[in-house]
Amino acid sequence: MKKYLFSIKPFFPDLSLLFLRVYISVLMIINHGLVKLENYNSASKTFFDPFGIGSPMALNLALFAELFCSLLVIIGFMTRVALIPLIITMVVAFFIFNAAEPMIKKELPLIFLLTYIAIFVLGPGRFSLDSMLFGAGKKTV
Repeated sequence: MKKYLFSIKPFFPDLSLLFLRVYISVLMIINHGLVKLENYNSASKTFFDPFGIGSPMALNLALFAELFCSLLVIIGFMTRVALIPLIITMVVAFFIFNAAEPMIKKELPLIFLLTYIAIFVLGPGRFSLDSMLFGAGKKTV
């Protein structure tokens, strides 16, 4: 136990990445993607449209990121590619949609954003389809 507590080396990095990928993605799906999907008809008329593409299209892009891309992150398939729409969605949520809000109101998008960036930098880890298909079981850290 002492070797883990006082070591600067990571321990169980692949298991940690699996936990982080699954946990953050399940939160995104349940608390954000499914909520938008359940309220699709009313939300499509008033959804925030930062790029001038229309509320329905902006909602569809957010749903694509929050549902489909989150599922890809959970299974670790095309993980870095799937993280790009999620990162963009959280950049919009933090820097544009909630820009005027106090930090307490916009800390959740920031937490998602920083977590997605960390996963993007670290990669999906050994316990992912990416590793099975493209990495030949190589360790990430």
